[in-house]
Amino acid sequence: MAEYHNLYQRAIYYDIVFDRDVSREVDFITAAYRHYTGTAARSVLDIACGPGYHAREFARRGMHAVGLDLRPEMVQLAREKDATESLAIDWVTADMRFFKLDTPVDVAITMFDGIDALTTNDDFVQHLRAVANNLTDRGLYVIDFLHPRACHSSDYGSFRYAGERNGTRVDILWGANRPRLDCLTGVADVEVEMHVTANGVETVIHDSSRERILIPQEILLLAELSGSFKVVGWYGDFDLERPLDDSPASCRMVVVLQKQAQAPVLLG
Repeated sequence: MAEYHNLYQRAIYYDIVFDRDVSREVDFITAAYRHYTGTAARSVLDIACGPGYHAREFARRGMHAVGLDLRPEMVQLAREKDATESLAIDWVTADMRFFKLDTPVDVAITMFDGIDALTTNDDFVQHLRAVANNLTDRGLYVIDFLHPRACHSSDYGSFRYAGERNGTRVDILWGANRPRLDCLTGVADVEVEMHVTANGVETVIHDSSRERILIPQEILLLAELSGSFKVVGWYGDFDLERPLDDSPASCRMVVVLQKQAQAPVLLG
């Protein structure tokens, strides 16, 4: 599994840039669970949670929340932010391919392209099976991607993000090397620059990793291959009324998978 070590270990700078209101996304996830199951979700797993934006919003609404991330620095920052609100959240440092929760959850999520670190089919299938093993019956897995037109085989693109807090400004250029996807694997070698300006001094932090950009048909086939999930919904935004299409109103690719009952093993 690929990882941006230099970027993600500097969790406080990441937080300055990406801290945001995620209530609309949480509204969609809770509505999707009720739509596909007919009941209200009571627990959630936020995978690749970073500083835990979604886990905290779910907890504010009375749900049992678990935040999972590979980077201990992200989990530590999430704990610190959680403590300021006295929320009851379980924080876990683990690989998204191999983890075991104490109690299964109703819905799992991976937001903001956190899934692109899984660069092989084996990684992705192992991840899906791990998620399914930690979901309740008929539980949902919601994955958020860039819209396919924003990042594709002929143009990965470049993305700029910025934020400022307490006199420190952070600017991130994602795709600084103008990467290209390998036409067979869908994987790109991506370089990132993070510029941190504090007390008039700028520090530039360089990082690189590999990312896989999945197309819808790959997601369908990998879900089927996992034997654990079926894709039940495609959305172009965090809105149950917005289908995934190529219209301007369709700005993300949000995929809803539902855990499938395991077929019985027939003994000869």
